[in-house]
Amino acid sequence: MNKKQILFKVLDNFESYACQFLLAFFVVLLFLQILLREFFHYSISWGEELATYLFVWFVFLGASYACRLGAHNRVTFQFKMLPKKISMAIEALSDLIWIGFNIYFIYLSYKFVFVKMNLFWKSQTMGIPMKYFYMILPFAFALMAARVIQINYMRFVRGEEIKDPDAIDMDEIEETMKADGGSENDTMKKQEKK
Repeated sequence: MNKKQILFKVLDNFESYACQFLLAFFVVLLFLQILLREFFHYSISWGEELATYLFVWFVFLGASYACRLGAHNRVTFQFKMLPKKISMAIEALSDLIWIGFNIYFIYLSYKFVFVKMNLFWKSQTMGIPMKYFYMILPFAFALMAARVIQINYMRFVRGEEIKDPDAIDMDEIEETMKADGGSENDTMKKQEKK
């Protein structure tokens, strides 16, 4: 694998790596906080506040990662009754509206963080300007917009089928059931007997 491929792989999975790091960091931090309180009657004054901000970053980057996987919640059952081209056009239109929302929110959050936010607003225990914590807003919504564009590029230009990970799991379950030669009711009856 050359450097360019490695770079693209890292960029393509940026949110996944960042979420894994953030999750591990704030879980370890909270676990350490619990151990220190219970056994040493001491607590890290800034620990819970930092864990809260890390969790907020985790949530926003996780939303962007869900965009990358095509796994955001959508109501799509009504599209199954329509011809494939029409349902794809409606989904593309909804994604276009979503991109518009993201761009508008980027504008609002950028204005809030870089124009309206007072430099003297600091986190209570760490003393870090709140601007640094709120920077996740324009960053995450820009990343989400980019991921929605990326998914639609993959779907419409490259012709790839993007399936929700839950839909992939359901397909695997259905294939397993067919391979076992039973219906869903037969599978449930077998499980009840166990």
